[in-house]
Amino acid sequence: MSTKQIKWTMFTITAIGNFIAMLDSTTVNLALYPMSVDLQVSMGQIQWVMIAYMLVLTVFLPFFGKLGDIFPKNKLYSTGFAIFAIGAFLSSIAKSFELLIAFRCLEALGASVMLSNAQAIIASIFKNARRGKALGLNGCIVAIGGMSGPALGGILIHYFGWHSIFYPCMIVGILGAYFAYNLLPHNVKINPKNFKFDYKGFIYFSVSLFALLLAISEGHSWGWNSIKIIVLGAITLVFGGLFYFRDHKINYPLINFALFKIQPFTFGNLAVMTSYMAMFTNSILLPFFLQEILRYNPMVTGLLILPYSITLSVTAPISGRLSGKYGSRYLTLAGPIVYCIALLMFTLLSKNAPMWQIVLASGIMGIGNGLFQSPSNNAIMTSVKKEELGIASGILALSRNMGNILGVAVTITLFETFRNLFIEHGKTYETAFLTSYRTTMCFGILFGLACLIFAYIAYKEECVTLEK
Repeated sequence: MSTKQIKWTMFTITAIGNFIAMLDSTTVNLALYPMSVDLQVSMGQIQWVMIAYMLVLTVFLPFFGKLGDIFPKNKLYSTGFAIFAIGAFLSSIAKSFELLIAFRCLEALGASVMLSNAQAIIASIFKNARRGKALGLNGCIVAIGGMSGPALGGILIHYFGWHSIFYPCMIVGILGAYFAYNLLPHNVKINPKNFKFDYKGFIYFSVSLFALLLAISEGHSWGWNSIKIIVLGAITLVFGGLFYFRDHKINYPLINFALFKIQPFTFGNLAVMTSYMAMFTNSILLPFFLQEILRYNPMVTGLLILPYSITLSVTAPISGRLSGKYGSRYLTLAGPIVYCIALLMFTLLSKNAPMWQIVLASGIMGIGNGLFQSPSNNAIMTSVKKEELGIASGILALSRNMGNILGVAVTITLFETFRNLFIEHGKTYETAFLTSYRTTMCFGILFGLACLIFAYIAYKEECVTLEK
């Protein structure tokens, strides 16, 4: 194979790892109800199948990103594929709720390895415009994996039952482990005597982040003033403070806080986080709207989400390539504006909304996200040194997942609060649902505007440089 073919082969292996990791996190959504019936647990309990996966995946992102700067990429990435496949297999045969949660956590570890290192691998094998195109394609594939999960899940569950949602993960994981080990870069040599890792700092960081994400995930159901949330908040502050001060004292920190002095890196990550909050405002509520108000079945509901993925898959590579040539600033500003327009369109949906209106709004949402994600990822990864690509990739993945979890938590809290308030004021369930849905979409628009502001700050200097 030519050098170009080898690079794109490496990209394909890496991107498939991203795709299957994100696909798995959302395919489970439509399986929660049949899982709860089969395993005889409540819907409140079965939510932990999804929450546990996202929490473990997110907590370990910086850790595996750090390892990506030290260990050969082929060994690390193939290990991620293998752990992921084993976790998927065990999840598919789990006979109890407790075992399913444990196996999902194992699966999440493998996904975390892949998601934390993908950006670094891609950024290391491509340069300039091709780097932008490749990062754009990868961002597109990650988003498609997340958004197409419900569609695939609906089809598999309909025909084969909930256990079948793990079969694609098993097959892809096994094949991915083999090809990643043989084809990904492996030119990093480790001297065990020089290897230093801040295990104590990692424990502080993990405890703090886990407590924070757990509080965010469960605050709407436990109550934000409950003793559980207060205790978790205290744990977050104490262990977060211990981690911060320790990382400033040692010369081999888990997270190099000097990275956050880089304006495009810091505000770029904030922009990515708020963009995912805006995206998830709609992606969480739209399936409920389609099923409860418009009465579509799970399969049709899943398929109606696909226009987002289709337009995203077309837009992201183009915007990634353009950002590699001309910079990221204007594309990252255009993206939030476009998907804010889409969110505005969703606020106009009624109980008689035609399919074309939903398809159009979803398509525009995909265009907006495609315009933003690829250039933003490119600019963030380009702003750091080559030897810091691994940890930068881990932090970028952490920002995405924080946006996901925050988006879910805030959206559910707002929606249920507004819905209950409108019902208490005498509105019917359907009217209360529609009104609270539209109101919550307005908050999604606010998240989009926050993303626009952060993007403006992040890439302001790039505009000056390009003009010179």
